[in-house]
Amino acid sequence: MRQIDLMYRTMTAELGQRLLDASFSADFPIEGRFVPVTVKARKYWYFDQPGEGEGHRQQRRYVGPADDPEINRRVEDFRAVKDDAKARRKLVTTLVREAGLPAPEPFSGDVVEALAKAGIFRLRACLVGTVAFSTYAGHLGVRLPAASMMTGDADFAQDYAISSEVGDSLPPILEILQGVDPTFRPIPHRSGSARSTAFKNRAGYNVEFLTGNRGSDDYLDKPADMPALGGASADPLRFLDFLIYEPVRAVLLHKSGISVIVPSPERYAVHKLIVASRRVVDTIGAAKRDKDLRQAILLFDALDASNRLDELSDALKEAWERGEAWRYAIQAGMGYMSRGDRAATAALFRELGIDCEAE
Repeated sequence: MRQIDLMYRTMTAELGQRLLDASFSADFPIEGRFVPVTVKARKYWYFDQPGEGEGHRQQRRYVGPADDPEINRRVEDFRAVKDDAKARRKLVTTLVREAGLPAPEPFSGDVVEALAKAGIFRLRACLVGTVAFSTYAGHLGVRLPAASMMTGDADFAQDYAISSEVGDSLPPILEILQGVDPTFRPIPHRSGSARSTAFKNRAGYNVEFLTGNRGSDDYLDKPADMPALGGASADPLRFLDFLIYEPVRAVLLHKSGISVIVPSPERYAVHKLIVASRRVVDTIGAAKRDKDLRQAILLFDALDASNRLDELSDALKEAWERGEAWRYAIQAGMGYMSRGDRAATAALFRELGIDCEAE
């Protein structure tokens, strides 16, 4: 696997910068102002905006942590930010057609765009799953095969503590999704709870919300209340806290581009290896497991090609040191690989300081 030309890597970085600037321009009108608020000894930025019409109260919206240098810079100069959607659309077209970087399936792009405009990434949620995987080609500056990016769903994750403490919320999730396709409806949770963690349209496209399991299996199979998710709950999953820790900004190459937050590619790769070991053994589960492993292997190669093995080493060692269940899951995931892929992965892991044999 080889990196794309430096020119295209530079264009991707420029597009990401413009998108972040544009999102601030759209989210924070010039009439408002940024104010710092300290919560539990940590400072956060909020945006105060005058209410519309006489007698309407001022509105306050969460922006992000004050120790994020990118947010701080834009807080300082947001008055100078201007939207340049036409120029960004040309950048997206060039990156897709000339650089060979992947664009998401259009409907997936529309779903992510609607939720992004509503503020899901501002509220520190994270795009996960195959749609997130499609952003890693641009993020790492490599070409990834399109066959590994086919999907019929979009998954979003948010940390429970963030959702509880952020003091802000999306508009009603169902209304946002029905703005994309009016046939979206909430799906009853498998536990029998009245709360929904997933929404599906008539064509079977699924949008699901996830969160990490909070320290006990007692929370598994019970939808978690997520105050910031506009009425949606989230499915608590083991290992998800590892995936969404310290996510990164990336670009989804849809229309004029969408600034998204995704798991770091090294954590995504290790997590896919773990998840592959836990798939239900049936036809659908086997297909999903194969896809998990394919994405993990591709990212191992991409991280090597982009000189990011140090980051992969850190993520792998963190997972390995979390305990026996984690080590078993990593080894079991490797055990489902083909003989050649298993040998190559084991050799890479030994190079990174983890000597393990597949289960």
